[in-house]
Amino acid sequence: MQTVLIVIHLLLAVFLVGIILIQQSEGGGLGLGGGGGGGGGFMTARGTANFLTRTTGILAGAFMITSLALAVVASRGAPERKSILDVPAAPIEAPTQPSVPLAK
Repeated sequence: MQTVLIVIHLLLAVFLVGIILIQQSEGGGLGLGGGGGGGGGFMTARGTANFLTRTTGILAGAFMITSLALAVVASRGAPERKSILDVPAAPIEAPTQPSVPLAK
């Protein structure tokens, strides 16, 4: 289960980076399909920008969901952790005499 989630998570990350890099600043979009004013292109610049924005939102949402799912799956298999304040302190031992006598 965890391996499948990791693979999906990595694919979402790669697609999300690709979609973000395709977008042009100022909402112009890449202008896929031409559409230089004649209206005969596949998509207008605004339609392309809307499509890329929605795709980015969907991919980002799916990325967050897989992140949360991976966190839940990882926490189920982990042993219960205790605070260091709950563990009693080790007794302090008195310093011992050196085994080699000191030279005078």
